[in-house]
Amino acid sequence: MYEAEREELVEILQSKGIKDENVLRAIKKVERHKFVPETILFHAYLDKALPIGDNQTISQPYTVAFMTEALAIQKGDKVLEIGTGSGYQAAILLEMGCEVYSIERISNIYNRTLKLFDQMRLRAALRCSDGTIGWSDYAPYDKIIVTAAGPSVPNALKRQLKVGGKLVMPVGEKSSQSLVVLTKTGEDEFEAVSHPNFLFVPLIGHEGWEKK
Repeated sequence: MYEAEREELVEILQSKGIKDENVLRAIKKVERHKFVPETILFHAYLDKALPIGDNQTISQPYTVAFMTEALAIQKGDKVLEIGTGSGYQAAILLEMGCEVYSIERISNIYNRTLKLFDQMRLRAALRCSDGTIGWSDYAPYDKIIVTAAGPSVPNALKRQLKVGGKLVMPVGEKSSQSLVVLTKTGEDEFEAVSHPNFLFVPLIGHEGWEKK
């Protein structure tokens, strides 16, 4: 079901500069329509962010592909995801052979995605908690992906990243962010590359924005 739409989506992503064959293969395989509300199924394979309730969105496929490509995922990577949301990004990482730990702050979304993962037999460790403090029980991580935007990269997440690992996160004001890719080169040493013009929902938590 929707195979042609996924093929077309992959072609769109390639035309926008996504080159990682493993990322493209995962997007071709993972059924995005299972992660969006039934009322907007017909939009599932558009290259657009879509609402999933509770003022949250499922990210634009290009953004998912760009962030995943920036992480340089290797099969077997232990990945911490901050902001489970619909579960689509986690499903992409699982399809690529990662060991996934994912945190969602909003209980409604967490419960819905937990149920969906059970139905789809997707094996990820999910937790309902403040993502800005990470998940130290399973640290260090090879890769960390943050799917909400904060004023800066939380120190807790930096600490939980392996030396040699990569972290990708949107950073900036609530109205506009740059996607920052950090590579941990030493215990407290990082190299950063920044990609402008992204827009994400705000990262709420102890080391993020305050909840209003």
